[in-house]
Amino acid sequence: MTSDVLRPLRFLALLTGAALCLALPAFADAAAWSGAAVTPRPERFILSSEKQHLYRYAFVVRQGVARSAPRKTAAVVRSLARWTPEGTTNLVLTLDGRRTRRGVWIRVRLATLPNGRTGWVPRRMLSDWKEVRTRLVVDRRRLTATLYRRGKVVFRAPVGVGQPNWPTPRGEFYIRNQLYGFGNPVYGPIAFGTSARSAVLTDWPGGGFIGLHGTNQPSILPGRVSHGCIRLRNGDILRLARLMPVGTPLTVR
Repeated sequence: MTSDVLRPLRFLALLTGAALCLALPAFADAAAWSGAAVTPRPERFILSSEKQHLYRYAFVVRQGVARSAPRKTAAVVRSLARWTPEGTTNLVLTLDGRRTRRGVWIRVRLATLPNGRTGWVPRRMLSDWKEVRTRLVVDRRRLTATLYRRGKVVFRAPVGVGQPNWPTPRGEFYIRNQLYGFGNPVYGPIAFGTSARSAVLTDWPGGGFIGLHGTNQPSILPGRVSHGCIRLRNGDILRLARLMPVGTPLTVR
């Protein structure tokens, strides 16, 4: 009788052992069983996705530098300040990130020359994520600005862009700040600062950043009329301001 009782117990023990083996993670190899440390692979994650119409930005809360790779020994691409030349809180469009054994790094789009550069910053330099579902596209050939929300057109207007000698740069940028209260009517009632910079007017105040603003000469629009900035009629820029938050990605074609 004793063997009859033990037989089911042995069978139950075998089933339990098999279940434990199946429950072990794939990386629990001989090194793990021996107590050796298992090195986790770097984990990458997406923060902004045109396919999903979801973009994230963050404010710079600690001054520091952006590097060419997600490690402290990588080359410095650019320093990042907490404030913009206009005196607003600096923000960056976040693209993706990577978790490593030495911390979390975030790849951001940079407001620097040459245009289009990105860099890696430690997560602690940035605020919590802010999300936007909008994207602005400026077409230099058609002289239009089109705002998309969740992939659908919600705004379109004619624009003025840079003259041939002072072209509006093409590429991927973002809306950096919103400005108003100008003493000069040439900028209209409101303006947006962008991360785009002129490659030919680098000696301008602040470094030649490209703005998106109104105008006191609506009759010249659409056209190639500026030193690189993107001009809209005042009614259009006010309407755009109601629809487009800061942090919105900007594509100039």
